[in-house]
Amino acid sequence: MAAAIEIKDLEVVYQGVIQALSSLSLTVPEGSIVALLGANGAGKTTTLKAISGFLPLESGRVTRGTITSHGDNLLKLAPHTIVRRGIFHVREGRHVFAEMTVEENLVAATFAQRKARPRKESFDEVYTYFPILSQRRHQAAGYLSGGEQQMLAIGRALVADPQMILLDEPSLGLAPLIVKEIFEIIARINREKKVSMLLVEQNAVIALKYASYGYVIESGTSVLEGTSDELANNRDIQKFYLGVETEAA
Repeated sequence: MAAAIEIKDLEVVYQGVIQALSSLSLTVPEGSIVALLGANGAGKTTTLKAISGFLPLESGRVTRGTITSHGDNLLKLAPHTIVRRGIFHVREGRHVFAEMTVEENLVAATFAQRKARPRKESFDEVYTYFPILSQRRHQAAGYLSGGEQQMLAIGRALVADPQMILLDEPSLGLAPLIVKEIFEIIARINREKKVSMLLVEQNAVIALKYASYGYVIESGTSVLEGTSDELANNRDIQKFYLGVETEAA
């Protein structure tokens, strides 16, 4: 079975001189949740933008390497084509249309659908996963709480009927109980809809709880990979990402 995403030897440069990624390789197996961990500036968000085709919008470009999905070369495709191939990028900071209602935000996402789907069917699915959005459907998105906005951002991805979701810091700025609720729903979507996910998170504890595999990147390249259990039990990961002080051998 082809990988949902396969990246090989990826190099990304901004403004022609600033190297953000160098020889990065990773794979997201079909139907899995894979975590991408690393400090600020390590290249996590750049990786997602390279996949979704957003780099040219920020003076970035891929100078080497490949990104393929089910055997297709994504580097030859425009962002709107990539999303209609089933890859939806939920960006850091949520980026909902603040002056539009919840339902109008969902309507906007119908333009990214892989195939035509009745709006009621699409929206009812979103409201099934996020019941609070049904209660807020006529409310302006800018007046939602941070957690509700994150739910809406993920809900828009669901309307597009994705095969894969790129999640950039879904826990950012949210209370622990809300983070747990959102990640439980993310896991449910993955389980029930078989949607593959590449998850960028600084909260390594929550990321490794819900992902099956993970990569750690530093300075734009992968320095460590393994199953979630292997990474959670790694002393360096425990010290630098999980806040656990380990005793010297």
